[in-house]
Amino acid sequence: MTETTDTKKWYVVRSVSGQENKIKSYIESDIKRLELEDYIDEVLVPTEKVIQIRNGKKVNKERVYFPGYIMVKANLSGEVPHIIKSINGVIGFLGEVKGGEPVPLRPSEVNRMLGKVDELSVKDDSVSIPFVIGETVKVIDGPFNGFNGTVEKINEEKRKLEVMVKIFGRKTPLELSYMQVEKV
Repeated sequence: MTETTDTKKWYVVRSVSGQENKIKSYIESDIKRLELEDYIDEVLVPTEKVIQIRNGKKVNKERVYFPGYIMVKANLSGEVPHIIKSINGVIGFLGEVKGGEPVPLRPSEVNRMLGKVDELSVKDDSVSIPFVIGETVKVIDGPFNGFNGTVEKINEEKRKLEVMVKIFGRKTPLELSYMQVEKV
């Protein structure tokens, strides 16, 4: 069985968009059920971490990096391609001609995609400063939600802005995080 491990290549499986993780688990459970673990090393849904604000709180979410695509490292011999194609939600392999063989990714493409995945998991929340002094921003979180103001100062280390907001006709400085404002 050693030959199967040497000939594994990365393929891209097209799937129903938005269902990638569900389809990944279908593929994995079918492989286990049919005892084809020797033929398939890894099923990967490339994702990136994004920060969203929900009800004033930062929420880390994983977003699928290539919607509608799942990477599979496999030796597609015998029935394996047909088994994967028959799984609910799988549209087919990327790059195959109708009735032809699935086309594996080139090593450079694999490294680029896996590098992107690694890079995204390693990269912390460091964000370049998305604002400039003098820019008008809208407060989207906190007690001054809905007010517009002008960026007066930027504190890079704390990732905070000093925004001058007109409240009842008087200019008032507010200290807000990058996440509490958006560009107008």
